[in-house]
Amino acid sequence: MDAQARIKELTDLLNYYNDRYYQDAVSEISDFEFDQLLKELEKLENENPVFRQPDSPTQRVGGGITRNFATVKHKFPMLSLSNTYSEEELREWDARVRKGLNGEPYEYICEIKFDGISLSVDYEDGILARGVTRGDGVQGDDISPNVKTIRSLPLNVRKFEAVLGRNFEVRGEGFMSNEVFREINTAKLERGEALLANPRNAAAGTFKLQDSAVVASRRLDCFIYQFISDNEKFATHEESLIGLKSAGFNVSDSWEKVTDIDAVISYIHAWEHKRHHLSCATDGIVVKVNRYDQREDLGFTAKSPRWAIAYKYKAESKSTRLRGVTFQVGRTGAVTPVAELEPVELSMTTVRRATLHNADEIERLGLAIGDHVFVEKAGEIIPKVTGVDLSQPNPDRQLIRFPAECPACGSALYRTEGEAAWYCPNTEGCLPQIKGTIEHFIQRKAMDIDSLGEGKIDILLENGLIGDAADLYSLQFEQLLGLEKVHTDEETGKERKVSFKEKTVQNILEGIEKSKGEPFAKVLFGMGIRFVGETTAQKLAQYFKHIDQLAAAGYEALIAVPDVGEKVAQSIHEYFRSEKNQGFLEKLKAAGVKLEADNIITEKEGHGLEGLTLLYTGTFEHFSREEIEKKIEANGGRLVSGVSKKLDYLIVGEGAGPSKLKKAADLGVKTISEHEFIAMIS
Repeated sequence: MDAQARIKELTDLLNYYNDRYYQDAVSEISDFEFDQLLKELEKLENENPVFRQPDSPTQRVGGGITRNFATVKHKFPMLSLSNTYSEEELREWDARVRKGLNGEPYEYICEIKFDGISLSVDYEDGILARGVTRGDGVQGDDISPNVKTIRSLPLNVRKFEAVLGRNFEVRGEGFMSNEVFREINTAKLERGEALLANPRNAAAGTFKLQDSAVVASRRLDCFIYQFISDNEKFATHEESLIGLKSAGFNVSDSWEKVTDIDAVISYIHAWEHKRHHLSCATDGIVVKVNRYDQREDLGFTAKSPRWAIAYKYKAESKSTRLRGVTFQVGRTGAVTPVAELEPVELSMTTVRRATLHNADEIERLGLAIGDHVFVEKAGEIIPKVTGVDLSQPNPDRQLIRFPAECPACGSALYRTEGEAAWYCPNTEGCLPQIKGTIEHFIQRKAMDIDSLGEGKIDILLENGLIGDAADLYSLQFEQLLGLEKVHTDEETGKERKVSFKEKTVQNILEGIEKSKGEPFAKVLFGMGIRFVGETTAQKLAQYFKHIDQLAAAGYEALIAVPDVGEKVAQSIHEYFRSEKNQGFLEKLKAAGVKLEADNIITEKEGHGLEGLTLLYTGTFEHFSREEIEKKIEANGGRLVSGVSKKLDYLIVGEGAGPSKLKKAADLGVKTISEHEFIAMIS
């Protein structure tokens, strides 16, 4: 048999065995026999790549390296759902549905809201073609190699063409099972490595890894909950779930069809505790109108469908003893109190520490050392103390005193009027602040130097090799080779050695060199200017184009930038007046870091807004924030950051800010709707 025929035979055979195992729970051959056939297929494909089938099972094991994930626009926007924690609000939503359908009978589908990563998966000609993250709902990252490692996701569904058609999209929630999460952390603990925080964060990080072989090893999974196609294949959501299940998609069996809101609430109560026994984390229930024609009648708001709502369960809360309080200094100098707790199991993880936010929060809660306190996870992720458990008295109450000096460097703390946090002013000599600014600089959203981490930065600082993030660019191979330190994990107390071996040093230096090509906006974000987040950094980079123009800008010029308010403008102005920051900037220039925006030319569409200044507020049906800004620029208009007498038009969308509307009315500024705006540029 020739190579092409054998590759086709092996592909079909292995896909059949996969289907039998993952859909029917039947193992027709041993793992060893399966692996031997897979190795034969891999060898043949490597020797004859032109004959590789689009649904080859070798894609399940990964192996490709993706340097950058392309941004892909969703054919159908991935809107978020409105949500509630209240049964009363759920009944009010039901009343709106009844009114919107003019009393016509309707049904609901109730589904578990799995807490993972939203994915959109496209099938073209019956073959899995693309997997994309939700992103901002309009566009997301193309992570197809990683999505194809999900073994419960069919690669080929051509034989179900009669049910699904050949071209369609499915949406689902990607997750790491609780079992896999525990296995990975057990192995990490034995190796002395830092543990994964929780299954959701672990899944999010894994889906964005560049090495799909590592992704495959972590055995991610996905529950499918939606079918979308240009051709109407189903009349109801119930039919689509049954159809997807029959075609081999992993549809959770936890969904239920009900006929009224009382049955919805009964479903919510039934799953409040049962959900903790499912294979992955959950945080609520999704309720959807069943019939698609009724969904069409109900329609959408600018942000969410009117025919669906999410009911969120209140976070799990448990009582444990407060052993003590430590005070941590962050990148900005803010001092944050952290509760040291008797270990308690909460939402599948052991919690030993929880944030207390600030001095005012400690006073509000009336905390003392030795108190039993209630702890819950905000959004099922971040532990926080919510109150004192008065059912367990503390006769020897020891009041908590917020320090007057920085716990790291001893400098006197200060507090700005109107702010809750206390700050250390010693930005140049306080080690946690210096370390925090470097960690911020190297993160993925900034300079993306993933070969460095917390333990390695500690070593560089302790050996005097760096004083700030710009010093990374002067590091030499000989300086790093052989450095090491024993690092103790704060959560587990487990020790692990961080060593700078030859390969480690090469990776670090290559990562640092590669970061010089990161866009100007990411450099600007990485510089850590207070109040300048990722989005603001992008706006500043687009507006000023070059770091020198930004550094020279006065307060008035800064406040004219869209989305830059008074506080942000003042912070930027002060940052570039500091001699220390000027020196930092000079080192970045000398290193060759990109400090100028790429010449992005906006294609001219028309002159309908020529000479006009515009501002928008709220959300829109046809545009994202970025899209409406581009439309203004492409049609000759100028976007400004605030309402003033000089503003020509305020474009008003759904959920418009009342303060902007009032100020516009007071100043006599004309307000226009989204449709009026479209008419102006048409």
